[in-house]
Amino acid sequence: MSAHRYVAFGLMGAMSLSSCNRPDEPVEPATPVTAAPAPAGPTAPAIGYACESGQTVSLQYPDTATAQLTYKGQLYPLRLVPSGSGARYAGSGVEWWIATRDGQESATLSRLGPNDDVGVAVLERCSRPSANPALPVPGPSPLPQPAPGGVLPAATPCQASNLRLGAAGGDAGAGNRVGIVSVLNTGPAACGLAGYPALSLLGAQGRPITTLRVDQNPNTATPVSIPPNGRAYFDVAWTVVPDEGAGQTVCPSVAQIAVRIAGSPTPLTMAMAFQPCGARIRVNPYRASADPADAPAPIPASATT
Repeated sequence: MSAHRYVAFGLMGAMSLSSCNRPDEPVEPATPVTAAPAPAGPTAPAIGYACESGQTVSLQYPDTATAQLTYKGQLYPLRLVPSGSGARYAGSGVEWWIATRDGQESATLSRLGPNDDVGVAVLERCSRPSANPALPVPGPSPLPQPAPGGVLPAATPCQASNLRLGAAGGDAGAGNRVGIVSVLNTGPAACGLAGYPALSLLGAQGRPITTLRVDQNPNTATPVSIPPNGRAYFDVAWTVVPDEGAGQTVCPSVAQIAVRIAGSPTPLTMAMAFQPCGARIRVNPYRASADPADAPAPIPASATT
């Protein structure tokens, strides 16, 4: 019997076993299809996902449209494809589908069907803590809640519908960058913000970037009361030096930032194009002044934790 017929019978057998397993019996991971050749060198930091079988699936996201998946020593180049929810990548005979909920990223690795368009057999179910929280879904919030940092606003909490984000300058030096973001109160009365902004980073297609972590830069959080047509401010800091120790040669591209406001179902968004290196950025708490002296301390170029 030829090698081609062995492969065909093997695939049919794996699909039959998958369809016949009872819900309480785990599906044995099938052998993935042959992967494409590996590129000459790494292009982005690797992100590991722990799977129920004990395996680890490693992902690199060179840009917002592609991914490099490594499973059992084989590399699978993937491309972003349409999905009803979450982020779905497909290619090289496999499908990688990620969804974020309650601070956890859950992902499924599946074998693609004959037409290479739909996953037909689950190989692994994996997860990892979310590096960048998903944007919120609409929901009630009848009582004021403390902002990140545990501080209640000094005035009636601001509503997202009365706020606008804007660029307010920045600073640069020694491989580090700081962007100052203003929050304009367009409402008829004063309102308050406190603590740290709940910040998310979005790619060109509006999807959260999961390869970067948003850390709170240690600082004193003071409630800010914003008068009508007044502004509050916060800082975003990052490094532009690739983390060569982690094999980083290309840094992810951010196209927008999004800020969640307590009690408001819709986040504030603003176009902000930059390429932070390493594995994190830092954010300062809200403040009443745009003074650059309040900017965060420099981030070491090699910081990845």
